[in-house]
Amino acid sequence: MKKITVEVAVNAPIEKVWDKLNNPKDIEQWNQASPDWHCLNASNSLEVGGKLKSTMAAKDGSFSFDFEGIYDEVIPHKLIKYHMEAGRTVEISFKEENNQVVVTETFDAENQNPEEMQKEGWQAILNSFKNHVETT
Repeated sequence: MKKITVEVAVNAPIEKVWDKLNNPKDIEQWNQASPDWHCLNASNSLEVGGKLKSTMAAKDGSFSFDFEGIYDEVIPHKLIKYHMEAGRTVEISFKEENNQVVVTETFDAENQNPEEMQKEGWQAILNSFKNHVETT
């Protein structure tokens, strides 16, 4: 399965970056790829075997979908691994560099959309996350 990687450097301490990535109330604020979408709700049980779930929707009500993952590995402030339905995996690493935290996400591509489109969507969500952390 083809892997895609996206990355962002966040100007914030590792504790804040970790918390904002995993707190459901924060996830609801940053988890969208464009301004015409939003995250209706999120829940997160950040432990091996725990579940991450969010509902993303077009603001005009035309489309929505659930995103779900089950955690395989959690190392606080370092690494998160989870899998989605159909066995696709996601790995998120955190690295402190030059008073920033570099957040890198590597995920298995799906077969329905072009890889570049998937990369752009995941990068847009990660950019939204960076903006949320740095402005709250």
